[in-house]
Amino acid sequence: MKKKNTKILLVDDEPDILEIVGYNLAQEGYQIVTASNGREAITKAKKELPDLIIMDVMMPEMDGMEACENIRNIPELSEVIITFLTARSEDYSQVAGFDAGADDYITKPIKPKLLVSKVKALLRRLKEASGQDSETLNVGGIEINREEYKIIKDDVEIALPRKEFELFYLLASKPGKVFKRDEILDKVWGNEVVVGGRTIDVHIRKLREKIGDDLFKTIKGVGYKFEV
Repeated sequence: MKKKNTKILLVDDEPDILEIVGYNLAQEGYQIVTASNGREAITKAKKELPDLIIMDVMMPEMDGMEACENIRNIPELSEVIITFLTARSEDYSQVAGFDAGADDYITKPIKPKLLVSKVKALLRRLKEASGQDSETLNVGGIEINREEYKIIKDDVEIALPRKEFELFYLLASKPGKVFKRDEILDKVWGNEVVVGGRTIDVHIRKLREKIGDDLFKTIKGVGYKFEV
């Protein structure tokens, strides 16, 4: 994925943030599109089909959480990476962000160079995922299609956001293996992306809700075995 072909949608109601962040990312060669609220973000995302969306939480008309949930329900945007960039640093706000479908949660203030580094890491994960060979797992009575990001159970497709899918695929690829948290973070989020300590727990909980405890238990305890 060449930078000049990589499109980033910045969403924030503060013009200064859009200008500063947009400038630093544009200097790296990325295409920058902006929006000033959640409702506009949805419209721009549908039109521009960005590779990455960097979005504030507290905005007028529609906040970032609601906008993220809406974007995740748009088929053509199913693979877009979404990260929040916000001054809200509370644990419950971060959990709500991941529940809404975000791939990462970055708190303000952040130095431009560090933000650029995080963006590069997020996009590198997208590049690595898109460059992987087609592979399908059949575990515990379900089919996990890595190329198409699909999970099929009893002929019914279970829709998962990218990070939840990647986490489940990793765990299901080696049933019964005890994964260390650092290993999961490295393989799913990338070792340059700093995420909260509860990130894995939040995603595991969401997977259990969507896929079911019974299914997790049939895959030799997948989702229950990982070390601190």
